[in-house]
Amino acid sequence: MTTPFYFSPEQIVRDKSEFARKGIARGRSVVTVAFDEGILFVAENPSSALHKISEIYDRIAFAAVGKYNEFENLRVAGVRMADLQGFTYDRSDVNGRMLAVAYAQTLGSIFIENSKPYEVEVVVAEVGTTPEDDQMYRLMYDGSVADERGYVAMGGQADAVSASLRDSYAPGLSRAQALGIALAALQAGRPTGADATPLGGGSLEVAALERSRPRRAFRRVTGAALDELLTEAGVARADGPPPAGETDPR
Repeated sequence: MTTPFYFSPEQIVRDKSEFARKGIARGRSVVTVAFDEGILFVAENPSSALHKISEIYDRIAFAAVGKYNEFENLRVAGVRMADLQGFTYDRSDVNGRMLAVAYAQTLGSIFIENSKPYEVEVVVAEVGTTPEDDQMYRLMYDGSVADERGYVAMGGQADAVSASLRDSYAPGLSRAQALGIALAALQAGRPTGADATPLGGGSLEVAALERSRPRRAFRRVTGAALDELLTEAGVARADGPPPAGETDPR
């Protein structure tokens, strides 16, 4: 008689966690920084079509690292949920906390019930009428959720990026200052030495939730507007289009 294999629940959870962390570690970092007029999102992303930062609802945005198809599934589900909630009740009933809890439940269920967990980290951010009302929630592959303040860093080099942000962040930053410390933090997570290349506009995805905008607060910062903001932040547009074969948004 063949004895069935037995794996303890602790070992299964450890193996799934290690698998998810390895997948996320291959991802380029995303930084979310609060500034005086809203919330800024900056991602290292060589693709101009496959976004890591997106609008969810009127004053809510989504940023992610990891496998694109997995976090895109989450984004679409969030948009549908927000639209249904706003249509059924009222637009003001849709908020970042509600979406963060829904994502946490989904990720937790996938982690426990599926053999392969999602290889993603997600930030759900909502801009308020004042800086004190801003909300940022960070969600992990296992459904863990944290209420963050000021800044969030995700991706393969999150520890180095977070350390840079911790040293440079202060409340009340301007948009240009927020972009400057975000780029410095992303650069801190990149390789150093002769092969290192500086970040520039051609490899960046930048967006913001602006509290002064009527109803829909989300805006992408691209083209001339991004060049102007980089100049204001004291950063040159150092690179052009990414080399062929380097457009994976992970």
